[in-house]
Amino acid sequence: MYISYDYYRVFYYVARYRSFTQAANALMSNQPNVTRAIKTLEGELGCTLFIRSNRGVRLTPEGERLYSHIALAYEHIQAGEEELSLDKSLQKGVVTVGATEVALRCFLLPILKRFHELFPGIRIRVSNHSTPQALSALKNGLADLAVVTGEIETSRFFSVRSVKYIQDIPVCGSALSFLAEKPRTLAELTGYPIISLGPETKTFEFYSQWFLKNGLFLAPDIEAATTDQILPMVKSDLGIGFVPEEFIRAEADHRNLYALELETPIPQRPLCLVKQSGYLPSLAAKKLEEMILARD
Repeated sequence: MYISYDYYRVFYYVARYRSFTQAANALMSNQPNVTRAIKTLEGELGCTLFIRSNRGVRLTPEGERLYSHIALAYEHIQAGEEELSLDKSLQKGVVTVGATEVALRCFLLPILKRFHELFPGIRIRVSNHSTPQALSALKNGLADLAVVTGEIETSRFFSVRSVKYIQDIPVCGSALSFLAEKPRTLAELTGYPIISLGPETKTFEFYSQWFLKNGLFLAPDIEAATTDQILPMVKSDLGIGFVPEEFIRAEADHRNLYALELETPIPQRPLCLVKQSGYLPSLAAKKLEEMILARD
């Protein structure tokens, strides 16, 4: 059985107001049109839905049963329309971002702050991932956008755009502070303990390739789980670490921390905005993407 949604809409308002006249006003129609729609609906369903009297109308038992279903469905539709309207006006919604620690601290945090100030009704979910984990979340639909560290190739899965380049520098603690007296070669630094992220990260991949280009092999003495852990380890004289310059500037306590100068500087690394190819983002995700690219 196919019955027009418009007839059920008219039925909902008549049943809600118990009046053909008030229903017509709510629908911005007129009473004859409302009466005609109800008669058509009753004919299609083969039963009487309303009992008319001088005091208005009331539902028949069949009408009561129908209204219990129609009211639920219609109010769900209304709620959906209102939610979409709020999404379109950026008053409500959710945007999920997968971000590496370096991308978050060196680039994304001020953008998220500004986004939250402009659109306080939008919930922001940030997942702190390694680059491979962030890309996996993106591919599986668990993130709208990802901002990650390192070169990412555009593919049938991902659309990629570089948004910033970061400069890493080597740092050491007071026990190795004599290394800061003059520029050093990378080979010289490998004579001392090296602190690095693990092999599953893009950072390790980047440094492994850079070491190889210099005829060296990266074999860290200590593996940190996050870049945030490297500076405390360095300050505790566990070895030499490589961290973004922004991490050094943000460090409140510079005691027992020495930046080293290399004869050949570390190549800059890109931060990339990645999204799933062919993905249709929500308006909130699209607006955040625009703000990220505006910093490009």
